[in-house]
Amino acid sequence: MADESCDIAIIGGALSGAATAWHLARLGFDGRIALFERDTGFSRAATALSASGIRQQFSRAENIALSIRTLNFLRNASEHFGTETDIAFRENGYLLLASEAGRETLAANHAVQKQCGADVALLDPASLKERFSWLATDGVAAGSLGLANEGWFDAMALLAAFRRSLRESGTVAMVPGEIAKIDTDLGRVTGLRLANGTRWRCGTIVIAAGPSSGAIARLAGIDLPTEPRKRSVFFFHAMHRFADMPLTVDSSGLYVRPEGDGYISGISPAPEEDGTADPDDFDPDWHVFEDRIWPLLAARIPAFEAIKLQSAWAGHYDYNPFDRNALIGRVSGLEQLYAITGFSGHGVQQAPAAGEALAELILLGEYRSTDCTAFSPGRIAAGAPFAERNII
Repeated sequence: MADESCDIAIIGGALSGAATAWHLARLGFDGRIALFERDTGFSRAATALSASGIRQQFSRAENIALSIRTLNFLRNASEHFGTETDIAFRENGYLLLASEAGRETLAANHAVQKQCGADVALLDPASLKERFSWLATDGVAAGSLGLANEGWFDAMALLAAFRRSLRESGTVAMVPGEIAKIDTDLGRVTGLRLANGTRWRCGTIVIAAGPSSGAIARLAGIDLPTEPRKRSVFFFHAMHRFADMPLTVDSSGLYVRPEGDGYISGISPAPEEDGTADPDDFDPDWHVFEDRIWPLLAARIPAFEAIKLQSAWAGHYDYNPFDRNALIGRVSGLEQLYAITGFSGHGVQQAPAAGEALAELILLGEYRSTDCTAFSPGRIAAGAPFAERNII
């Protein structure tokens, strides 16, 4: 097949890749950008399968800054994409509960959040019970509640808006196909090859392939610690509707929030059971609901003792086992290779801001909107973890 060419190749067309391409175009990049995606229906994309929450309740100021920047972007979505764009942001907040053992960590994280300007309240059990009558506070020592600027939104509507804007502008080529090889020469990337044999010559490559990012990096001989970790999400109906319910995270790791006419819930696997997922395994782990989730739900929210499981799905985190934090910036080992991945569960809520920051680094040589220096993949080779404690 004949060779194609572009100036910047972005591998991964979901939210992180699309946001990076959109911001490159917005900043005035006048070269050719190509956005590569193998799953053109996004049926397996983390963007489509996530719970699509957005919160400021992190342990690192840099993560808080990315989410605040994204929130501002979401609030102005109609200005970016037109008045017909509706991302359905529901500002119910996040409620993070801590046992006595976790109270000190919750308080320390709360202090960081307040220093960053987040509107978050630290509540004792009595205050929690007064505010949320449906909540059982047995074993709860404290709770952290986002009073504003937290909730959930329609991530696929946002992705559709990015991609529609890119198509209409004509500045980005959207290329279907699977990457088979990344070409290099003298320590820098020179192009990539698709499984159908097409070769694309390019001077810069961005890995934005979510859970597949580690596998993509290995095509260039680079070790990027990002792997798929499976998470099941369960949708159920209950007799009671709690309109004021925030996305509630129990000290056990269980989370639950309203969704449509019911609720969704999930929980991370136990550490000894949580390993690299088969990239083709998207079957929900149904037993988790019966064995772990339902008992915890009934104990924390007694009204959920009688519920009816309706459906479930499974998705993959782009999990960074090194420190469970994003990898944004230049990748060590090859010139002109960049990454935006490894968010370990909070990529949907940070992709618009992270994509903007990476576009600035590529085009301007520095971060201007949000400083993402701490997320540099270079910390892997340096053996300097930048760990995020608040992973859901």
